[in-house]
This record gives sequence, structure tokens and C-alpha cells, in this order.
Amino acid sequence: MSALVIIAAITLFALYLGVRARRGHDMSLEQWTVGGRSFGTAFVFLLMAGEIYTTFTFLGGSGFAYGKGAPVYYILAYGTLAYILSYWMLPPIWRYAKNHHLVSQPHFFARKYDSPALGTLVALVGVAALIPYLVLQLKGLGIIVATASYGAISSTAAIWIGAAVVTAYVIVSGVRGSAWNSVVKDLLILAIVLFLGIYLPLHYYGGFGEMFHAIDAARPGFLTFPAKGSSVTWFQSTVLLTALGFFMWPHTFGSIFTAKDERIFRRNAMVLPLYQLILLFVFFVGFAATLKVPGLKGGDIDLSLFRLSLQTFDPWFVGVIGAAGILTALVPGSMILTSASTLLANDVYRGMVSRNASDATVANLARLLVPVVALVAVGFTLHGGETIVALLLMGYSFVTQLFPAVICSLLPHNRATKYGAFCGILAGVAVVTVTTTMHLSIGQIMPFLPDALKDINIGFLALAVNVIVFALVSAVTQPRSVEQTHAPVH
Repeated sequence: MSALVIIAAITLFALYLGVRARRGHDMSLEQWTVGGRSFGTAFVFLLMAGEIYTTFTFLGGSGFAYGKGAPVYYILAYGTLAYILSYWMLPPIWRYAKNHHLVSQPHFFARKYDSPALGTLVALVGVAALIPYLVLQLKGLGIIVATASYGAISSTAAIWIGAAVVTAYVIVSGVRGSAWNSVVKDLLILAIVLFLGIYLPLHYYGGFGEMFHAIDAARPGFLTFPAKGSSVTWFQSTVLLTALGFFMWPHTFGSIFTAKDERIFRRNAMVLPLYQLILLFVFFVGFAATLKVPGLKGGDIDLSLFRLSLQTFDPWFVGVIGAAGILTALVPGSMILTSASTLLANDVYRGMVSRNASDATVANLARLLVPVVALVAVGFTLHGGETIVALLLMGYSFVTQLFPAVICSLLPHNRATKYGAFCGILAGVAVVTVTTTMHLSIGQIMPFLPDALKDINIGFLALAVNVIVFALVSAVTQPRSVEQTHAPVH
């Protein structure tokens, strides 16, 4: 009962904070989506961390360590690479967005390439990627509440309640509600993860070294990369692919627009890689659980953190852990809901149906779409069996297809055309869709490759097809003025 009270109290507090964040602000489209571009270093840091440290971190990280062993370290590596890239990539994106009053990622593409159709395509790709990401948060929420409440609240009921809470404060406060809740979430998650990651290995094994020796003795080879499957090749390709796609998520891209100053991104690029180290403590929990709660298979590996906590701590503390876990679902979930509804209203509706729609109309439509997107996500959550990591990797393969067009748009002399960008993204997404639905791997498609290359992340095939189509179509569709300026002078 004590666990349930704590979980309920934190959920209600999150709702209160989210709704209160609106106070003193007229919720125009710009305020609702990008906070009036007024967030300082701390808020932008917490917003980005709020999106990064999600139920994926809390449950997926520990579950992947429990189920896969060494390959879990890809989660630690890709974010760090992405932050290094952000030092140079984010400031010019922010400057362009500020100068052109942009409120969404497709808005950026449409303006950069002078193509509303490209903006609409990017919006549709974004929504297609965001739905599994939102499903991931709700799935995690259901696991957390059902486990931490000792079954008093079912997973299904928890998913409905969580979706309702997020929907309510997103409609009222938009991105500001997410920002305020991210402050509480990050403080709580930092304390809980550090405590669990240090205490559990010491409690059960007597230390970190002893824990790894025990695991290696009981499961030889578990702490090294396997020769096939999640091999070193898979690790390297997955780290690179997910690093390129890291800031391509619509809600992460949109959070760039909330900053009041471009120097914020450079400060954050220096601090966020250190913040990544928190993930190590999540992994330690998963490793600690491998010998203490054996036998979890498939999607149940995501339960490892809570199964170990249930047999270790008093109910009230399990409630505190559950409350921290709930916030890891609510904060990114609210950002995803804000972004998805903005994409549909601002970039699909305004891009395809009513080009002259006012900002007020778009803002109202975005708010109306919030519960619709939430209901779709709940439907998928209740009828899906993928593990948390599998869901995230599928979404990453989608959004990474936007990377080539973004990078080309930042070049001083961009030779890429809107037709090239459109066809490249379309081709990449088509390959992702086919390979994902048919569960294909590089090794199956190209059995003639050396064994070392067969484990390359399948997303790279889609990205390669994207780049080739992008380059070829751009070469063929160069505007005449460009050809004339390069013609020989007579």
C-alpha cells in the first residue's frame, strides 16, 4: 500500500507541475511548441536529458545488460558520439530556426529546401517513428506501475492513467509542462540510479569486481561480445547509426528551438557526455540481477531491475523507485505527444490541406490531436510484444534517414535538391519498412559477405540506399542556373 501511495503522489505532482507551467504565458503556437525560444542552459539541458533518459534507460538499459551482456555498452557509446557532433551541428540549426520562426523539424526541411511536400514527408516519417517511441514509454510505464504496486494496479490500467495524465498537461502547457517535470525527474532518477547501481552489487556480491567475476564464472563469455549476432561489428555499426539519428528525432530536434542562445548547445555538449556515465549504474543493476533473478526471457528481461528491487527493499522504497520510473515515461512521453501533434497540425494539415491556416488554428488543432495520438499509442501498446530496445532501434532506423538531408542543408553551398532529399528519404524509409516487417538481416540479404560484415546493423543498408538515391537524383535535378554558372566562358 505504501508503494501505491508514493506512486500516486508523484503522478499527481507531475500533473500539477505540468498544468502550472502554463501560468503567466499566453499559449500561442510558438509558446506551446518551443516555449517562446526562451529556455536557458539548465532548462535545455534538462529537456534534452529528459528525452534521452527515458524508460529505455531505466528498464531497457538494465534489461539489455541482463539479457545480452557486453552488447549493452552500445547505449553508453552512441549518445557520447552524438553530443560531440552536436557541438557543431546544433548552433547553425538553431540560428536558422530563430531567423525563420520555425516551430518543428519538418518546418526546417520545408524552408531549407523550399518544398512543402518535403516538409510533409518528413512529418509523416517523424510520426511513424514517434509512435513506437511513445509506445515504448507507455509499455515501460505499465511494467513499472504494475510491478512497483505489487499488482494492485494492472499494467493496462497504468497505461491508461499515464496516457491521461500526459495528455492533460500537454494540452494545457505544451513543452513548458515537459520542461518543469524534467527538473524533478532528473533529480530523482539521478539519486535512484546511483544508489541502486552502487548498493546492489555491494549487497549481493561484495563489490563490482566480485560481481563480474561471479557472472563470468557462472556464464562464461556473457561479458564479451559474441562471435555472431550482437558482435563487435554489430556494436560498431549500431553505435554509429544511432549517433547519426540521435538528434533527428522530431521531439529532440524541436527541443533545439527552445533555447534562447546558441552557446547553450556548446556548453551542454561538454557536460552531457559526463551525464552519460549514469548509464553505467543502470547496467550494474542489470548485471547484478543476472544471477539473482535468473530465467527472465524475451520481453520479460525489462523486468530485471524491479524483480531484483522487489526482493531487496521494503515496499515504500520500491514505491520511490517506481515513482522515478514513472517520470522517465511521463517526461519524454509528453515531449513526443507535443511533437507528434505539432507535426500533424503544422506540417501535415497546413502542408497538405490548408496552406493559409493561421497559427491560432494550427495551435488549436495540435491540442485537439494530442488525445488522438495518445489513443493510437495506447492501442499499439496493448497489442505489441517487442522488447523496449527493439522498439527503439526500429524508430532510430526511420529517423536516421533524415540525417543526410540535414547535413547537406548546413553546407555553405548545398548542391542537394529538394527532389534528391525527398527521393532519398522515401527510399531509405521503404528499405527500413521492408527489412523490419520481414525481420531481415544483412547476412540474409547478402549471404556472400564475409562473416565479419554480416552483423552490420540493417539500418545501414537503408541509409546507403538513401545516400545513393539522394546523390543521383540531386545530380539529375540540378537547377539550370547552377549549370549555367559552371559553363565555360566564351
